[in-house]
Amino acid sequence: MQTDIESEQKSPIYKRIVLKISGEALSSKESGETIDGDILQSVCREIKAVYDLGVEIGVVVGGGNIFRGLSGAEVRGVARTTGDYMGMLATVINGMALMDCLEKMDVPVRVLSALEMNKVAEPFILRRATRHMEKKRVVILVGGTGNPYFSTDTTAALRASEIGAQIIFKATKVDGIYDKDPKVYSDAVRYDNITFIDALKQRLKVMDSTAFSLCMDNQMPILVFDMNESRSIRRAVCGEKIGTLVHA
Repeated sequence: MQTDIESEQKSPIYKRIVLKISGEALSSKESGETIDGDILQSVCREIKAVYDLGVEIGVVVGGGNIFRGLSGAEVRGVARTTGDYMGMLATVINGMALMDCLEKMDVPVRVLSALEMNKVAEPFILRRATRHMEKKRVVILVGGTGNPYFSTDTTAALRASEIGAQIIFKATKVDGIYDKDPKVYSDAVRYDNITFIDALKQRLKVMDSTAFSLCMDNQMPILVFDMNESRSIRRAVCGEKIGTLVHA
């Protein structure tokens, strides 16, 4: 096992990435907090560690810890379109929380929203987003795609292709992609890497179908890893074998 010092000395192999964080990753079952302060700090420290390496970062954050459009339609009786817009607004709340925490760590941040809300975020304009990244600012992309019926996974796939990212980092609570549910089957096997075609054939749930198709069509690799592992994002950026890489 490599020491922390050896890990610190490694250089990044990516110049520009999109980091996809689910809304649920910011919440805590133990405390019951929708946005847990300790978890938020931990996530932001991970992002800062990558920022300090000089990597250009676009962050797409979900809103499922506050409201999820699909479940709202199924369980709460909210119309799907309305629920999706509520979910988009939830991503803005999470994005502002990340912004505030990162700025307190002296990381320059800009929040860009697909929904117009000029009081709290800039509108998403591709040239503006790339310019911010070139100026070494972390760009937090909120408001989904601005349209209902599209997930934040699809947002990550779309934005990564638009801004010319080299890879999507999908930070989850599982340490990669398995051939079957590891929580149910003790003999589940984790893949170190897998092609888009093989993932499709095996019906592995990497992302939703729209997002996955976008990544496959644009040959955008996806790295799925456990964000709760120590320095996982930094280690991934530096090319260490972590999680599962989905590639063309």
